[in-house]
Amino acid sequence: MDRVAKTKFGVFLPFYAFKKADYYEQLKAIVLECEQLGYDTIWLDDHLMYGDTPILECWTTLSALAASTSKIRLGIMVTCNAHHNPALLAKVASTLDITSKGRLEFGIGAGVQETEHQAYGFDFPPPKVRIAQLEEAMEVIRRLWTYPKANYQGKYYTLKDAVCEPKPKQKPHPPITVGGGGEKYTLKVVAKYADRFDWGYQPLEAYRRKLSILQRNCEFIGRDFRQIELTCWPSGQILIAADQKELQEKIDKYKPEGTSLEEFKQYTLVGTIEDCLRGFQAYADLGATYFILYFADLPSTDGLRLFKEAGACIIG
Repeated sequence: MDRVAKTKFGVFLPFYAFKKADYYEQLKAIVLECEQLGYDTIWLDDHLMYGDTPILECWTTLSALAASTSKIRLGIMVTCNAHHNPALLAKVASTLDITSKGRLEFGIGAGVQETEHQAYGFDFPPPKVRIAQLEEAMEVIRRLWTYPKANYQGKYYTLKDAVCEPKPKQKPHPPITVGGGGEKYTLKVVAKYADRFDWGYQPLEAYRRKLSILQRNCEFIGRDFRQIELTCWPSGQILIAADQKELQEKIDKYKPEGTSLEEFKQYTLVGTIEDCLRGFQAYADLGATYFILYFADLPSTDGLRLFKEAGACIIG
């Protein structure tokens, strides 16, 4: 199936966007707002610790949000392979896809935070090994989702007549997003297994280069590059306003103290709706159809409401 042309918008809701008090209630309220506004997806991140910052376990949280919503799709950007046995993860994901009535977006990556791996007792081998483990995990997960009985013998994982029933509601399985932009190893796994590729924010030329490498990898294994939906983060975060006066007020409020405006703009797309959409369009011109948005003013809903009501219909 060729790449879907419809432009989609997902909202990234990381743990650090919320206040410590009533964290889950804030998150739930924003997810319900995103659903009401018509966003396609919400995405949580997968971390176990970040200093002493409160963090909810992502799969449990996503299950609770599935019970509170009815339309919006639910994803993890991205779950860490090293934190989960892939066979058990396949079962967890299948269960969530059933209970959410087919709304799971399955995101997975090799893991990057060494501190939390060590603190929780998980190995953190070199990137080459972590990517090899991720590749085997993808084989394990897809077999459990699609085979009546799954068998697999790899270097890191094994299946012996494993049965995963019920299968996911989505057929042949929930959409798979493989996270990470490593050009030597990760993009080969993406070419082989991903329905969608996500690599976080990349400047335009880096984005263009990674697409070129991914396309070559697809050609090498005989896969149609157009089968992979292209995700884009137009910036690390976005800060939008209806006009210049409001924008300046928001910059004054959300720009960290001691950070220059130039530094702030290196990881923040700052502007009016029209300014931001022009920034998006450059990525859309390269084929991106799925935009992941992290609004810098969270947990306020001002940015996500303004974007959806005033500008989201323009791209595409």
